[in-house]
Amino acid sequence: MVISRPSSLLRFPSPSISLYVLLVFCFSVLLFFFSQRQISEVDTGLLLPEAPPSVLEDQLWHSSSGYGYHSCVKPTQKYEAAKVVDRYITVNSNGGLNQMRTGISDMVAVARIMNATLVIPRLDKRSFWQDSSTFADIFDEPHFMQSLQRDVRIVQQLPKEFESAPRARKHLTSWASAKYYEDLSQLWKDHQVIHVPKSDSRLANNDLPIDIQKLRCRALYGALRFSSPIEELGKKLVDRLRSRGHYIALHLRYEKDMLAFTGCTHGLSEAEIEELRTMRMSTNHWKMKNINSTEQRNEGSCPLTPKEIGIFLRTLGYPAYTWIYVAAGEIFGGKKYLEDLRFNFPNLVFKNNLATREEMEEFVSHATQTAALDYIISVESDVFVSSYTGNMARAVEGHRRFLGHRKTITPDRKGLVELFDKMENEELMKKTITQIHKLRQGAPRRRYGSLPGIKGRQRLRTEESFYQNPFPECICPT
Repeated sequence: MVISRPSSLLRFPSPSISLYVLLVFCFSVLLFFFSQRQISEVDTGLLLPEAPPSVLEDQLWHSSSGYGYHSCVKPTQKYEAAKVVDRYITVNSNGGLNQMRTGISDMVAVARIMNATLVIPRLDKRSFWQDSSTFADIFDEPHFMQSLQRDVRIVQQLPKEFESAPRARKHLTSWASAKYYEDLSQLWKDHQVIHVPKSDSRLANNDLPIDIQKLRCRALYGALRFSSPIEELGKKLVDRLRSRGHYIALHLRYEKDMLAFTGCTHGLSEAEIEELRTMRMSTNHWKMKNINSTEQRNEGSCPLTPKEIGIFLRTLGYPAYTWIYVAAGEIFGGKKYLEDLRFNFPNLVFKNNLATREEMEEFVSHATQTAALDYIISVESDVFVSSYTGNMARAVEGHRRFLGHRKTITPDRKGLVELFDKMENEELMKKTITQIHKLRQGAPRRRYGSLPGIKGRQRLRTEESFYQNPFPECICPT
């Protein structure tokens, strides 16, 4: 099938006054410098020089084999094997797939610090997805236990003789230090079992012992392998996509729950806006109720719309025949808003039309398992792009960095919104967007710390996630 290429990316009128063009260009330069806060520590000496036209297409897809960096997770020489102890930590792992994965990795490290035996975590069955999957349904449980046996003793369930043992129910502090858990070890004086109701974000991003950081990486990127049915179907789908050429995995966060939670309603009808507002008001654990959508969008706090993503990828140079795998749930508005993306990229595929009905049959009622398929396809893609920074986007970005800094484009949402709303010159906008995102494509850089001016523990919320960028503890120069 021959796919016709759209004749024009955008149909904007050309400005008639040269002074206007000069002013817009100055604005774009300022915008470029502003957009680089979180990537100021990129090792620019490793970036590629300006390329001739003959290799521009190659640069659309490749990331220069990790820029000379590689994963490094071996423990130091002073690291000792785990001891067998009759102290147990039980865990309820909360959230969606990636929130659970990073939380479980944290709890492996916590068990190591507290010199305890970890019981295989129970997964959240009360979250938005209402998924009944067990740990063994999603992860390769024997592999998880065996691969970490030198680090932490792990058992499938609490021994019967400890079911009535003294236990403490403990809500652990978010982003806690190793010392916090060392002090918490005093609980073992009076208890043999500690139960942790929530596992997400239980460890600090920074200032932890190097062996604990490396353990977190071994747990997340090595031990938490998906179960065989998920791994096998994920590989099949990746192979099918690769048989068609290069592909982009697009994490399109344009689902109903995300738009309702963020209060983002740009371009929606009045009926749709009211539908989202009703959902937000009726969801008790969402604290923000009255949200100004325009302010959210102007601050870069809204997911890019399918139309905006289409314009963005075309301005970066990706041709209309590019295959795009959409890693997402049901898109709000269905085909109506997807058509805005399909106009620029007709070759859109989802897991449900990439796999057969029979292949998907055992997964369709388990949202966490289908999310695992999205995760595999995203990690293995030639290019990964996310329309919004959430747990999935952060986890995939970190994994791709760990695997050799695979090309991962992070849209500057605030900068793009300003350009989409104010710029009329198509060529100037294309040049500006390309320049803004030159250093937002997954090149090596150190994890950035908290935002300036924020005091107390609140500053920890603004740090870049360890699992989004495990450099330098788990990534080393050759």
